Amino acid sequence: MTPNPRQLQLIESVQSLGSASVEMLADRFEVTLQTVRRDVKLLAAAGFLVRFHGGVRALSSTTENIAYRKRQILNAQAKQRIARSVANAIPDGCSLILNIGTTTEAVAQELLNRKGLRVITNNLNVAAILSDNADCEVIVAGGVVRSRDRGIVGEATVEFIKQFKVDIGLIGISSIEADGTLRDFDYREVKVSRAIIKHSRQVWLAADSSKFNRPAMVELGHVNELDRFFTDKTPPEPFTKLFENAGLQCDIAQADV
Repeated sequence: MTPNPRQLQLIESVQSLGSASVEMLADRFEVTLQTVRRDVKLLAAAGFLVRFHGGVRALSSTTENIAYRKRQILNAQAKQRIARSVANAIPDGCSLILNIGTTTEAVAQELLNRKGLRVITNNLNVAAILSDNADCEVIVAGGVVRSRDRGIVGEATVEFIKQFKVDIGLIGISSIEADGTLRDFDYREVKVSRAIIKHSRQVWLAADSSKFNRPAMVELGHVNELDRFFTDKTPPEPFTKLFENAGLQCDIAQADV
């Protein structure tokens, strides 16, 4: 299913809260209990949320990410705002690595009119998007293609990345924990991200606010290794203090007027 605007807002509200009762959601969206129950039933059946008696909770698996097609839908407007903010900060004529993720794909879309970029990627979706820009050279990493999202992973990918030293490495992640740990779900993808961090002069992270305190299994790194963080909302405590202590520049993408 493709959630309607109200259902998308419902999903995002539950993600931010962790869980919510049917009554709370009915009050928040000013709809009837029956409407919320119907929405919750549909969203749970489609795998966006998990139902329990009297309410609903966010998906909380530490071992498996939300399916790619669902991630494309969730927080789409926030990702577009983040992507515009990132693209505005990227100068023409620089070298980049863009990794796997729906947010990095949104960034690629925003770079279609930029000039003189050289982009290395382990994301076939990013490569397909940027190949429409005749003034952008796209270099695709070798490795194993994951059928679910067209990401390229594996030891061959890591070795390929090691050949380069780019101006900006842009990564997406699945989780930022309160102690500053960055996490994701696939250890093979994490190894590629580690290589990107090591072989970038600046490391930028693009992640929407749903990634704060989200559970994920594999440790990728720490906010101390980042130079710039792009997100859609002011981070909650203790993240603001954490980022300040790390000297991390935090860019909040402005809402559309």
